[in-house]
Amino acid sequence: MAVGTLSTVETAGSGIYRSSAQEDSSRRPRTGALPGGRKARAVASTVTTEPSENSSAPTRPGYGQLLRTRGAWTFLLPGFAARQPFAMLTISIVLLVQHTTGSYGAAGAAAAVTGVSMALFAPYNGRLADRYGQRTVLLPGVLVHTLSGLTLTALALAHAPLWALFVAAVPTGASVPQIGPMVRARWGVKLQDSPLLTTAAAFESVTDELTFVFGPLLATALCTAVDPAAGLVTEAALTLIGGLLFAAQKSTQPTVALTGHARVEHVSALSIPGIRVLIVTFLGIGSVFGGMQVSLAAFTESIGEPGLNGVLYGVFAAGNMISGIVCGAIAWKTAPQRRLVVGYGALALAASGLWAAHSVLVLAGLGLLVGMCIAPALITGYTLVEGLVPAGARTEAFTWLTGAVALGQAAAVTIAGQLEDRFWGGAGFLVPAAGTILALATLLTLRSRLAVRPRSRTVARGVGHRVPVTVD
Repeated sequence: MAVGTLSTVETAGSGIYRSSAQEDSSRRPRTGALPGGRKARAVASTVTTEPSENSSAPTRPGYGQLLRTRGAWTFLLPGFAARQPFAMLTISIVLLVQHTTGSYGAAGAAAAVTGVSMALFAPYNGRLADRYGQRTVLLPGVLVHTLSGLTLTALALAHAPLWALFVAAVPTGASVPQIGPMVRARWGVKLQDSPLLTTAAAFESVTDELTFVFGPLLATALCTAVDPAAGLVTEAALTLIGGLLFAAQKSTQPTVALTGHARVEHVSALSIPGIRVLIVTFLGIGSVFGGMQVSLAAFTESIGEPGLNGVLYGVFAAGNMISGIVCGAIAWKTAPQRRLVVGYGALALAASGLWAAHSVLVLAGLGLLVGMCIAPALITGYTLVEGLVPAGARTEAFTWLTGAVALGQAAAVTIAGQLEDRFWGGAGFLVPAAGTILALATLLTLRSRLAVRPRSRTVARGVGHRVPVTVD
């Protein structure tokens, strides 16, 4: 390389420039000034700067380092409040509709319509958020969801026909604010290529689990101790207040890319092969959630101890939370693709033994193990999105994965319920086994599509007149 030639590498959003003359000077005495005169020396001194704050990363990322990220708490606290109603929605609908109709079948059907509607419309909402900004989508979304939820409540209390409840359930599910994916997208903006991304994915997984522990408990307490409609009314109110507070945090939301006066063409996350593979794997995870919910309830009912249902599901959720916390505290050196294959294989193996459990202790132990296998798979899948999807489509990608879990859960609830009614008690546990095995087979076959493409580098040459050249 000729003296004075510069190469630049763009890393983590900031340029690091090194002069070849300075590299040579580290190996030989400085016998003279840098060729090119005062201007060349000035340019060389400005381009040999220390890495920026974004490009430096801790060698061992942890939750303390993550939570000290500047500006994180401004979206974490309102984000937690805004996502809490999501876990209250299904159980609130079930309890209200069952009270007004006297039918668990009608209640489950209304809740299923809401869940399927959410799963189908969530990716579209995510795409709109990527294209027009999260705040632009959230403001009308929370208003529509609040009005739809209150309408569903009024129809149920008025003993409206089931088809009317279905009509109201569709917009209620379609307008569910996708706060979790939006928070994950904000972490991606804050952390960029930092190793803390895995820690952030683990933190969000644990937050989701906390939400699904406290949300149903709050909804159940309100519906049983206050009024059957109190759960759904509170869910609508929290969605409105939390959603508006979260939308107000404009400084941390991902920016919408513009080129001149024209908006950059956005790539759909679904067009990326790796995302389609992850959707299948997350469908399998959803089958575990849905199958466990129905089958645990049927098992405890069959042994005459229905009160143990909450205990067993709590053990399952605790396993998920514990492994999520541990997963985020580890500085991983293994590639995420390999971690996903190994972790998902363990999940399929653990889920395959559920149907053979015939005692509470054995089922509790297997449930704990299954829960511990879910969190690493979820965390690794969300981590892969950062490398597979451009920043302008990540919210949509996260909503595809969240919707896949919801869709897999809805399908598993339906199939497991039919198996429990028509066959032996515990037959519903075959659903998590089948769902994870099929997803694992897909993952093993198409795992090469999860390979993360290397980011481009910018190379510039010359002193004082650098011309960027893209190198793959």
